[in-house]
Amino acid sequence: MKKTVEDINPNGKRVLVRVDFNVPQDEHGQITDETRIVASLPTIRYLIGRGARVILVSHLGRPKGVDEKLRMDVVAKALQQHLGQPVKKVDDCIGPKVEQAVDELRPGEVLLLENVRFHPEEEKNDPEFAKALAKLADIYVNDAFGTAHRAHASTAGIADYVHPAVAGFLMSREIEVMGKALNNPDRPFAAILGGAKVEDKIPVIENLITKVNALLVGGGMAYTFFKAKGYEIGRSILDAKHVDLARELMTQAEQAGIRWELPTDIVVAAENSDNAERKVVPADAIPADWMGLDIGPATREAYAKVIAKASTVVWNGPMGVFEKAAFAEGTRAVARAMAESKATTIVGGGDTAAAVEQMGFTEGMTHISTGGGASLEFLEGKVLPGVAVLDGK
Repeated sequence: MKKTVEDINPNGKRVLVRVDFNVPQDEHGQITDETRIVASLPTIRYLIGRGARVILVSHLGRPKGVDEKLRMDVVAKALQQHLGQPVKKVDDCIGPKVEQAVDELRPGEVLLLENVRFHPEEEKNDPEFAKALAKLADIYVNDAFGTAHRAHASTAGIADYVHPAVAGFLMSREIEVMGKALNNPDRPFAAILGGAKVEDKIPVIENLITKVNALLVGGGMAYTFFKAKGYEIGRSILDAKHVDLARELMTQAEQAGIRWELPTDIVVAAENSDNAERKVVPADAIPADWMGLDIGPATREAYAKVIAKASTVVWNGPMGVFEKAAFAEGTRAVARAMAESKATTIVGGGDTAAAVEQMGFTEGMTHISTGGGASLEFLEGKVLPGVAVLDGK
């Protein structure tokens, strides 16, 4: 267990919080989705309420050096509205001017630093840069689960120079919920894996085979498993390099005695477009010049039954090309079954979280991860650098 903000006394202290304010913006620089800002509010409010001098640091986008379009001013404005109090903003994240702004902060006030990735040293986890950030703080809080899988200066390196180093509420919930699912799940434990590439999910499958009771496969990666079974897959997406491995994984699952489910029927179309002619075919009968783009109705029903009987369900990766209405039904069926289930339901970040939100099933889930890459690596059983550096209880 890692220490959290509840294990510290922040009163009057300079508390540097690594948040994930990497929010999407439109072409005019306006924020299109404030979910990540909202997710950080409990930690920020908690610290304000306990008299901390709160300093926030985040990245935004992938700048190469200073990029005017990726300054944090628009985020400061949005955060100010949510908090209902002024948020000061500086134009750098280290250096004398920043140090002065920090010194002038009074208890309960909030300062947002400039985009930390304007400095290439951030991603290199440069010790001098980490030290310069550490100079601003008495206490370090990491509440950015979405970047916890990266060993950067503001997510990992800084903890070499500032203690206590603890988790914020968002981070500790991610660790707690996903950690319990992987290490001590209520059973039956089902995992649902989708998305396009088998390659991305190999380590996840290898780790989960030893832990789950049932593993349900959908999305683009299913066709590589079909290929491994000798099925015709037409023009469906194929991870050709990993066909043999797919065969091996199915054998491993069989030997481990877990229930391994592949789709039994598929929605196929002549092309990946909403207006294309489409039909439902058995999984082993995809026409040679068609492509599979979603799981079929029989599979949806079968997967929903497994979910209904499970006590823990983890889902990462859509069941089809959910961005197009014609191929969104499989993903919707899984989302609905999870939202209606009494199980502990955990949704991996990235596309899966986006689909659940878009379809309106957010409220029904136990936990939706805020990190795509981070939640994947967590499911792989990897130790995340941004979590490893925090103080243990």
